[in-house]
Amino acid sequence: MVDVIIYVAIFAVALIGGWFANDFYRKKKIEKAIYESEDILKQANKDAEKKKNEIMFKAREERFKLRENLEKEYEERQERLEELEQNLQNQEKSLEDREINLNTKESQVVNRENEMAKFREDLDGKNEELNAIIIQQNKKLETISKLSLEDAKKLLLANIDHDTKLEAVRINKNIIDQAKENAVKQAKHILTEAIEKIASDHTVETTISVVNLASEDIKGRIIGRDGRNIKAFETLTGVKVIVDDTPEAVVLSGYDPVKRETARLALEKLIKNGKINPQRVEEMVRKSEKEMEQLVWKAGTEAVKKVGSDRVHPEIIKMLGRLRYRTSYGQNVLQHSKEVSFLTGIMAGELGLDAKLAKRAGLLHDIGKAIDFEQEGTHATLGAAFARKNGESEETVHAILAHHEDVKPQTIEAILVLVGDAISASRPGARMESMEAYIKRLEQLESLASSFDGVDKAYAIQSGREIRVMVKPEVVDDKLAAKLSRDIVKKIENELEYPGTIRVTLIRETRYQELAK
Repeated sequence: MVDVIIYVAIFAVALIGGWFANDFYRKKKIEKAIYESEDILKQANKDAEKKKNEIMFKAREERFKLRENLEKEYEERQERLEELEQNLQNQEKSLEDREINLNTKESQVVNRENEMAKFREDLDGKNEELNAIIIQQNKKLETISKLSLEDAKKLLLANIDHDTKLEAVRINKNIIDQAKENAVKQAKHILTEAIEKIASDHTVETTISVVNLASEDIKGRIIGRDGRNIKAFETLTGVKVIVDDTPEAVVLSGYDPVKRETARLALEKLIKNGKINPQRVEEMVRKSEKEMEQLVWKAGTEAVKKVGSDRVHPEIIKMLGRLRYRTSYGQNVLQHSKEVSFLTGIMAGELGLDAKLAKRAGLLHDIGKAIDFEQEGTHATLGAAFARKNGESEETVHAILAHHEDVKPQTIEAILVLVGDAISASRPGARMESMEAYIKRLEQLESLASSFDGVDKAYAIQSGREIRVMVKPEVVDDKLAAKLSRDIVKKIENELEYPGTIRVTLIRETRYQELAK
């Protein structure tokens, strides 16, 4: 029990001691906190004072800067105001000067108006005097000329109209002369466009031959396995074979008419034989070439004999024979050459010239058409060179070269060949033109020329290649005749369709006849 009490007492003493120790420690901690808070407060006061000083310093600096900026802005505004004031003063002075000038001008205008009014009065008076003088002069002129005022006006207008027409003719002539300088260039351009438009149609008409077939099965045999037959045929003949959907027909295409005809003969032989292979193709092509050489030689020989020419070089005979397979505007060239030969021979005989030379030149004039698809140049120049190379005389060579006026004709025979060529080519029916269309074209040509004032009669000659127009000399003088001929040409070009060219020849003739008694 005593021990318990002792333990309790000890516990109580320890508890009390602990309480006093804790209280003492708490007081010390509070005192320390008070000291620390006082230090913090003092430091805060110091920092606040420092911050305050800094803020005050910055505020003073900003106020100073703002003051400087305001003063600077004030000065600038003051300067602008002074400048505006100066400009305003200058404008006021300028307006004053303008006002003074306007007043001066106004007074000048008033003076001018007064002067003009006086001048008008004087002018009206002078006009009245002038009108009176004109009336008197007109009366005197009417008395002297025995013409009224209206008649004189009509005469004057007629003279002015005549002079104007003459001046228009002169100007028109100058324009034409200038245009002729560029005629070759323009002609080439027009020819290029024309060739472009008609080339495809012309090519189809003159470069193909059609071979008819008995059945469609033959097309397969012509082509052969892997195309061997058709390739061999094209290689040997130089002609393109077109096998398409055309029923029971194949087309042979090539520029050389002799090669194309040779290919046609060979293909017909192959079809007739029935056996078609590369070896058979070569055999038939060789046979057809020999047959073609014979046909060409026969045609050339017959043409030479028919026109009566002798001692003709074999190469020339060969080329003449090739013309049998050449056409121009649907006209067979060999037949055309024989016609020209006969025509030139007849004309030469009538004129007492060398008919044999004329016929020979006429026969050979188009020989260049047998080679013009192989060499570069016109058929006239190529034909002349070929004829010279093969021993023809210079007269014949010149006639060949001049028949399309590539050079100016220098001999009568050359002129006859040119005329014969034109006659044969323009013969009704020679170049795919019906007689009805031919006559209608001539009538239209004559009617068109006769529709112009001053034309007495019009005649179409040389198968419509030329129109002769007779004019009334008392209506159309020499200067107006040139204008009338150009007007007729323009109307022909605009209203008629015709092959080649048409020459307009206008004739004005004045005859005076007196009878002596």
